[in-house]
Amino acid sequence: MRRYRALPWITVAALLGGCGSAGNGPAVDSRDGLRQQAGEALTRYDQAVRAAGGAPFVPVGELTRQLGDWEPANGSFKESLSAGRVEAASTRPVAPQQAGTIVWTNGIRQDVPLISADEALAKLRAAGAGDCSGCAPLKLTGARLTTMTVKTTRGPATAPAWEYTIDGTRVRLARVAVDPSAVVRVAPPPWDADDPPEGMAIESATTTTATSELTVTFTGAPDPGSKPCGVDYSAEAVESDLAVVVIVIEYRHAKDEACADIGAQRTATVKLSRPLGERAVLEVTQGLPVELTITG
Repeated sequence: MRRYRALPWITVAALLGGCGSAGNGPAVDSRDGLRQQAGEALTRYDQAVRAAGGAPFVPVGELTRQLGDWEPANGSFKESLSAGRVEAASTRPVAPQQAGTIVWTNGIRQDVPLISADEALAKLRAAGAGDCSGCAPLKLTGARLTTMTVKTTRGPATAPAWEYTIDGTRVRLARVAVDPSAVVRVAPPPWDADDPPEGMAIESATTTTATSELTVTFTGAPDPGSKPCGVDYSAEAVESDLAVVVIVIEYRHAKDEACADIGAQRTATVKLSRPLGERAVLEVTQGLPVELTITG
């Protein structure tokens, strides 16, 4: 287990409503390792924000979107796209203007620099993964500047995007047209099989503009801790000025139970030291941002 190093700029939020009975304790005796892991995640996130010039545009998930479904005769196109095998027959157009605007659902706007259709295409190809050396590349026949909805750490936003048409199909591809210099992208730490990250990864978070309560969702045991193989959950937050890392705590029914490998969506709520505001919510295993929903 990693040693805990005090990080003075980080706040650990109090738990909201501890779970489990008096006879059931957390699955681990100490959460110091998770707190240290969370502190390291906050440091990486802070560095990523500074590298992007303090820009608050932090997309969650992929920046490429498929518009429409592949026709039965074009089943191989899916593998080509996944592998990034996409080509343009000629040079694509540049943006008709040098800057665009990202608009969040709450009305907040942010002007951002744009990249050309060819530059966006290069990013689309680079995001491909998997071996598809035998796949025929997709041929792009045109591009136009439009917008697309993007999940971000501040809720959904409408962002400038290039939309591409493809030879032989009605499916189109969209790729965010925002210059990477204005996009916060967090690189997870290298995977170490001898020392894998601890904790449970949350998948999304919900809060309101006025409250300091944050509810997170994750995949956990289907049943509560009062039932065999069941688990109760609570949460703890490690906070900085720019982000919050949520640690999910387990209270198992019993140790060493033989249980089926079945998961269900569960939630836990934590009270932050102050309302979330414009801060991002990060999962603890790799320190990556998760989708946020702001209600009220």
